[in-house]
Amino acid sequence: MDLGIKGKRAIVCAGSKGLGRGCAEALAAAGVDLVLNARGADALAATARDIGATYGVKVVPVAADITTEEGRAAVLGAAGAVDILVTNAGGPPPGLWSDWSREDFIKALDANMLTPIALMQACLPQMMQAGWGRVVNITSQSVRAPIATLGLSNSARTGLTGFVAGTARQVAAKGVTINNLLPGLHATDRAVSLDSGVAKAEGITPEEAAARRAATIPVGRYGTSEEFGAMCAFLCSVHAGYIVGQNILLDGGATNLTM
Repeated sequence: MDLGIKGKRAIVCAGSKGLGRGCAEALAAAGVDLVLNARGADALAATARDIGATYGVKVVPVAADITTEEGRAAVLGAAGAVDILVTNAGGPPPGLWSDWSREDFIKALDANMLTPIALMQACLPQMMQAGWGRVVNITSQSVRAPIATLGLSNSARTGLTGFVAGTARQVAAKGVTINNLLPGLHATDRAVSLDSGVAKAEGITPEEAAARRAATIPVGRYGTSEEFGAMCAFLCSVHAGYIVGQNILLDGGATNLTM
């Protein structure tokens, strides 16, 4: 399918690996030029070279912490006017409700709620003026069904979901859509970290922890960054203009919901 976005320009955050890279590659395959952000300069530069060489698009790497004002300024300054914004940032650490201080919650809110809001506030006006734009926020399945050990993520990402619910309806008439992708377990560094934590706590190997969690997913496996990226690219396409303010689960059926 021709996504109709060849020649568009996108910001993809946390795009050097994992789900962010999956989104970046899928957009590049559709002919989208990229401003690619991540904190690690070496991995980012390598990813930018690979994507540019593979897909023949322009890729501008910006090594910066997107959760800081300075990092956002660097990315937005390098990008200029963009048509597509994909927000993404690593989730806060797991724990128990009794472990977290006010500072822990503020840090989680800064990274997983206030950062994507700030990026949207910066990019939406130009998209509305142009009469076309796409925003995809990578959140978590936990906004539909909370995960007890991820209370910081539950809180921050659900706050972002509320902001998007109202804002998406306000900008849709200008040809701009905002939607959220809610990943479940995918084969990324985040999954490795969580599995390692479970393994340490329960005295099993990370492989055993991963196999046990995969068995709880109806499809029997973790998701891939490639299939996640394909959904992101579709939401950014010309075919998705009637999809507004939605929270789309990509979790292999793991979230047990009727609606």
